[in-house]
Amino acid sequence: MNSGHRRNKPYPALAHGRSAADTAAEWELAVTGDLGEKQSDLLSRIVEVPRGSGGILYFDSCGGSVYAGLALATTIRVRGLRAVAVVAGECSSAALLPFAACRRRFVTPHSTLLFHPMRWQTDEDVRLEEATEWTRHFQQLEQDLDRLLCQLLEFNPEQIQQWTRPGRFVNGSELVAAGLAETLDLFSGDLWKQMRGITLDTAR
Repeated sequence: MNSGHRRNKPYPALAHGRSAADTAAEWELAVTGDLGEKQSDLLSRIVEVPRGSGGILYFDSCGGSVYAGLALATTIRVRGLRAVAVVAGECSSAALLPFAACRRRFVTPHSTLLFHPMRWQTDEDVRLEEATEWTRHFQQLEQDLDRLLCQLLEFNPEQIQQWTRPGRFVNGSELVAAGLAETLDLFSGDLWKQMRGITLDTAR
């Protein structure tokens, strides 16, 4: 973490040890596409892995439903999963929440992460009273999730605000420079050695 960025207390407080035993990968899952469309399948898969186990989540998602992103992040933390995030392509919008919930985070210089304000859209007819309540709810939810993202990342809220409003694409190199992830060089030797301590359980 750069000295110019203040780290916040993590939420919830969990041990962040990085020994080989602490980061052994017992499973691998992919978080891809629209989270809302795949929410049921993704949640089911995360619930099926043993509580407290370690594994790798590969991200290539444009985001989608903020509720789906929140549910994934909450499930990862509640089940005490020692999850390692690898951004294989894109990790944007709502997908940032489960990404932030991971113990370790890896990106390549080519990884793309879009930070932006929450968006609300519906195809249903909404009365004025309902629209007013939706507006109030989403304003509150947006503030709550901004705080949650900062706490999960243990990062300076002011920097997150600069990225989020009006919205910004952040590449992997920038994320590493900010101290929020570790880098993977696709053309520099054994990638597993670069991910120090990550080992796959081939007995599963």
